[in-house]
Formats: sequence, structure tokens, C-alpha cells
Amino acid sequence: MSTADARRSAGKESKDSARLSPGLRRIREAARRDRRARFSALLHHITVELLDASYRKLNPKAAPGVDGVTWHEYGEGLEERLAELHSRIHRGAYRARPARRSYIPKNEREQRPLGIAALEDKIVQQATVWILEQSYEEDFLGFSYGFRPGRSPHNALDALYMGIKVKKVNWILDADLRKFFDSVRHDWAVRFMEHRIADRRIIRLIQKWLKAGVSEDGKWSETTVGTPQGAVISPLLANVYLHYVLDLWVKHWRKQHAHGDVIVVRYADDAVFGFQYENDAKAFWKALKERLDEFGLSLNEEKTRLLEFGRYAAERRAERGKGKPETFEFLGFTHICGRSRNNGRFILMRRTSAKRLRAKIRDIRQQLLWHRHAPIPEHGSWLRRVLQGYFNYHGVPGNTRALQALRRETGRAWLRALRRRSQRGRTFTWVQMQELMGEWLPHAKVIHPYPDVRFGVIP
Repeated sequence: MSTADARRSAGKESKDSARLSPGLRRIREAARRDRRARFSALLHHITVELLDASYRKLNPKAAPGVDGVTWHEYGEGLEERLAELHSRIHRGAYRARPARRSYIPKNEREQRPLGIAALEDKIVQQATVWILEQSYEEDFLGFSYGFRPGRSPHNALDALYMGIKVKKVNWILDADLRKFFDSVRHDWAVRFMEHRIADRRIIRLIQKWLKAGVSEDGKWSETTVGTPQGAVISPLLANVYLHYVLDLWVKHWRKQHAHGDVIVVRYADDAVFGFQYENDAKAFWKALKERLDEFGLSLNEEKTRLLEFGRYAAERRAERGKGKPETFEFLGFTHICGRSRNNGRFILMRRTSAKRLRAKIRDIRQQLLWHRHAPIPEHGSWLRRVLQGYFNYHGVPGNTRALQALRRETGRAWLRALRRRSQRGRTFTWVQMQELMGEWLPHAKVIHPYPDVRFGVIP
């Protein structure tokens, strides 16, 4: 095991021990006993040991922030660095640095802005997240799944599958929040945190990160709204913001205004709502827009849709002379109204989003062409990791065809890259390629069980 691997392994153990430390456990227990309790003494839980666990939790390969310090560089003289950082935090001398603005492709036309924090900011943010989680994990509602300990995208997908299968869902509101992370209002974010957090020192830390601004091409700019995507603290701040703006409001609306069944599944700023009645769906949509507007948020009207969906959608649309039920996407999967071949009963089919599949194939082709002169074992080892990671996420029942398509197109892209290496490479045949695929590429395989087997084990 390399030094980096050893440190990361130690980091996982440190993280678990940090979360289970007696002090943090007492916060969790107090939050569970009293949902209105406000915690006035939290900063002392940021110890050198917690900062050490936080450092080891970070990705050693992550890009550096404006300080230019990498994970490995900070690890040289780590004990002294963390002791000095701990002292600055508790003396009030800690200062947050601006996030370094970077961009990654969002789709074929758009770029997604990221804010890369300086390494020390990441360390302090991670330690703070562990502390705040102890309180907020007792508050967050069951239909909130994004960026929470012990919850994954597949838990959210399972919940949506079971909600549509078990409840009387005839209409789906596929809601898309417009630039949520860029729209979070700092004043409301702080006020929401203060519902639970009375320790002004923790609140000041959060304010420092919100006001640190961003640095792009060496120029600093102030941020009066928004929280940087990519910052360690951002997912927790987003969940707290949406807990008060959306989740609690939805829970109340469902009890007080709905006339039929309503289901909700939210993963960060991506939410799907299911309704028994169309009138409920339309009334909710209107009320939702008004609610979001109060807190500086809005729906992306181009992407937010109300569609007829569920076990009776195909028959009802056929009676009105309409085509097949529309589909919607959630967490990388297209959700489709289908029928069982055995008994003709309604089934919810999930297929890898065509856009995501095309984007993955395009990326593999590009990477292979750029590195076509690398040794074949290097190609094979990399492709094995890529495909296995893809299968691990997308390997749900009924999605085998998409997995097979990715493997097949990967083989074709690999063959094309090998043929372009040299004149001699042009004689490489598809039969030879199939032998390489058999040696290096994993076969398409369903990894996940049906949701009704797994759903319910997550509290």
C-alpha cells in the first residue's frame, strides 16, 4: 500500500471515530430529545484530532485553491500546521480565502462554475460539517436524500420507484430549480442556521465562507448571494436552506391542501413530486413558485414540466387520442411507463439517460484518441475502471441494454484508436478487438436489486 493509500485508509477510520466521539454523540442525542434546542457551545468540538480526520478525508488528488497548496504539500509538517490552524480558529484569527473559480462541462452547450476552496478552508469546513450534521440529521425529513450520511442517489431512486408503485400517482411534476447554488441568499442562509445554532463563533465561520468571494484569473469579486459549488460546506448549507424553504413547507402543504396522494423525493436541488389529482398538481406548482420567490429562488420554466404518468397514463391518453406517456429524468435515469411481458401490469422502467450515455461514449472516444499511443494494458486497465464504475451506478434491473451499448461502443472506440496509432495498426481486426474486450472489459451486469427489495432499510 502506498503512502497516499495508507493515509486515505487512516482517514476513513479517523472520520468514523470522529463522528462517533462522545462529544459529537451527545450533540446528536440532545438534538433528538429536543427538536427546538439551540446549541450554544460547538466550537470547542473542533479539535486538532478532528482537523486531522478532516484533512485525511479530503481527496489527495483534488486541484488546489488560490493558495496553491496541495494535499501532499500540506501533509509535510502536518502536526505543526494543524496545531497552528486550531489556534487561529479558537483565537478568532482564522480568515477564509476566496474560492478559485473553475469550470466543468454541464452539457454540450453550458459550463458549470465550481468554487475550489483553499486547503485549510476545506479542512475547517469538513470539521464543521461533521459537527453540524449531528443536529441537522435529526431535523431533515425522510424524502431528502442528497449529500447525507448513509444515503445515496440509489436510495432516492428506490424511494421514487416505490412511491409511484405503491401510491396513487397519476401526475408527475418534474421540478428544476434555476441556478440554485448561485441564488442562495446569505441572510436567509444564516437565519436558517440560527434556528439550531446559537454559537456565534460557528455562525461567524459560515459567514466568512459565504463572504470570502471568488477569484477568477487573479481578480477577486465579492459574492452577495450563492454558495460555491465544490465547497465542502455547500451541500450542508443547501440542505439546510431547502429544509426550511421547501421540505417543511411541502410537508405542511401536503397535509393541509392536497385532496389525494402526494409523493416527494428530493436529492439536493433536484426534486420530483407525484400527485393523484391534476388539480392538486397545478395548485402545488403555482404555490411552489410563490414560495420559492420569497427566498430568492425560482423554477427553470423551460425544464420544469407537469406530465401524466403512472399505471393508468397509457390508457387514459389513448382514450383522448394522445400518444404514449411522456418520460422524465431523475439522477441520470429516464423513467418510463411500461408493461410487464408476463401479465401486462404496469411497471416503472428506468433507462440510462440517452444524453448521459452519449456523453460518456464521447468522452471515452476522446480520451482514447488523445492517449492512443499508450500501451494496451494501460488502455485496458483504465477502461476496466471506467466501465465498472459506470455499471456500478447504472446497473439497475431493466437497464442491461444501455450497459451493453456502452461496452460495445467502448470496444469500437478502442479499435478506432488502435488503428490510428500507425500504418501497422490499421490491420487490427474486430476479432482481435473482441479478444481484448474479453480480457479487459467487464461484462454488462445488473448490480442493484429491485427497489422493493432494498427500500425501507433506510430510516
